[in-house]
Amino acid sequence: LLLLPFFLTTLLLYCQPISTVASPDPTFSPSNGTDYIRSGCGATLYPEICYASLSRYASAVQNSPGRLARVAIKVSLLRTSHMAAYVSNLSRQSDFGADNRAAAALHDCFSNLGDAVDEIRGSLKQMRQVGAAGPSTESFQFQMGNVQTWMSAALTDEDTCTDGFEDVGDGEV
Repeated sequence: LLLLPFFLTTLLLYCQPISTVASPDPTFSPSNGTDYIRSGCGATLYPEICYASLSRYASAVQNSPGRLARVAIKVSLLRTSHMAAYVSNLSRQSDFGADNRAAAALHDCFSNLGDAVDEIRGSLKQMRQVGAAGPSTESFQFQMGNVQTWMSAALTDEDTCTDGFEDVGDGEV
C-alpha cells in the first residue's frame, strides 16, 4: 500500500508549528507552484512520491501553504478511497480456500481504510474551517492540531491495515 507517503506528506508539510508556516525560508523564493511543491516535498520522507503526486496541481496551489495542504489532503482522500474500493473488490472476488487469514486480513484492511477515509474527511473539513474563527494564533494552532490529529488517526489505520498482512503467506492475496 502506497498510502503512507501521502499521509506523511500531509502531516510533515502542513501541520508544522505556526512559526514555520508563517515565515517561509527567506533564502528560497519559488517562482511558481511547481517550485513551491518541490520545495515542500523536499522536507518529507518520500520527496519523489510527494512531488509526483502533487505537482499536477501546481496551478491550484500557487505558493499558498493552505492550498497545498488542502490539495495534499484531497489527494490522500482520493487515493485512500480508491484503495478501499480495490481491497473491497479483491475481498469479494478472491477464493482463499481453507486459509481464512488472507480473507480476514482483507476484511480488516477494508474496515481500517474505511475509517481512514472518514478521518481524512474530518481533516479536510477542519482545513476548511482554518481561519474562520479569526486570525488568532491560538485558533490557528488549535485547528491545525485537529487536522494533524485526524491525519495521524488515518495513518494509524493505514498502518494497521498493512500490519494485518504480516501473517499471510506470499501469494495468498
